[in-house]
Amino acid sequence: MVDPRPDYIRMSPVERLMPQEETLEVARQPSNLLIGVPKEVSVQENRVSLVPDGVALLCSNGHQVMVEAGAGVTAHFTDHEYSEAGAQVVYSPKEVYKADIILKVGPPNRDEIEMLRPKQTVISAIQIGMQCEEYFRALLSKKVTALAFETIRDKTNQLAIIRAMSEIAGSTSIFIAADYLASSDYGRGEMFGGFTGIKPSEVVIIGAGTVGEFAARSAIGLGALVKVFDNSVYRLRRLQSNLGMRVFTSILHPKALAESLRTADVLIGAIHSREGKTPCIISEDMIRQMKDGAVAIDVSIDQGGCFETSRPTTHKSPVYKVHGVTHYAVPNIPSKVPHTASQALNNIIVPIILDIGSEGGIENLLKRDYGVRQGVYIYNGILTNQFISKSYNLPFQDISLLMAAFH
Repeated sequence: MVDPRPDYIRMSPVERLMPQEETLEVARQPSNLLIGVPKEVSVQENRVSLVPDGVALLCSNGHQVMVEAGAGVTAHFTDHEYSEAGAQVVYSPKEVYKADIILKVGPPNRDEIEMLRPKQTVISAIQIGMQCEEYFRALLSKKVTALAFETIRDKTNQLAIIRAMSEIAGSTSIFIAADYLASSDYGRGEMFGGFTGIKPSEVVIIGAGTVGEFAARSAIGLGALVKVFDNSVYRLRRLQSNLGMRVFTSILHPKALAESLRTADVLIGAIHSREGKTPCIISEDMIRQMKDGAVAIDVSIDQGGCFETSRPTTHKSPVYKVHGVTHYAVPNIPSKVPHTASQALNNIIVPIILDIGSEGGIENLLKRDYGVRQGVYIYNGILTNQFISKSYNLPFQDISLLMAAFH
């Protein structure tokens, strides 16, 4: 009878002390991936998840890319550019959804979920607050692995895509404000900034996170007088350190805030909430006390808004007036500059796809890369995001334990 025990166990104590053959890990075989980029169907979504330069890099590494015709048009990338970069341009979303990995910007809708197949990987935004229990049940039934833009982390443990989009939203909000402030219909006919002999524009920013920091950078660069309010002294100190200069900062004291708003030309709402809905910081009475023709931009409208007078608007009809103050409350501000925002997305997503290929598949990458693993909310049809589980009363399993079991 053959002894089933491993060689090392069957050895005598003397044999165990003798030099043994070294056991090395078998190198993982790289995978050639088929990547699909469908045309976005979400309302007002002008971005695309992969740009032609990214396609060229993926194809040069042995991967195949299918792009649905017109996918990049709203971001000013033509089908010809994708084709020249090595992509196969297809004319049906069903063709795109045959790929191993689906790259989207907006979350897949019900029709797109129907086209998904088991073992596929979907990388897109998730927008948890806009979904429902039935949506996640439909996605879970497809047995896919899904990663969310909102929770993917980089090597420094930063929310990579959220930070990139927040930087763009912060800077863009100032350029939007400058445009409306100069308008004779919606603003005060004033040029944004500061000029010799003329009082500089005053900008009040609520929130000292990434959006607030980049709004402050742009406003200061244009010569404005900037005041930043936040409830965290740590965030205010970090903002000043990152800016490399002293700016007016204050805790959110109602009296100090109200006094600053009376002389403000521009108000930027840049509050971000971890709980999913932002608190209301600016009351209607505070808005009433502002100058006629002042501009209020609520970047926080994605999470419900931090102005009492805010209501969501669209890129086609972006502004309205309340008490003489022009309000801009368009969710998804980065989509206003889709060419730049698409390139920023591409720069984060392409390295992840290359890593998936070099590691021999998504499972191997998730086992090694903690940051990408944090982006997973569905793993092979099993919910791995605890917040979704609590919000919609769905069963949850820890991603790390699941992977240990599968491997």
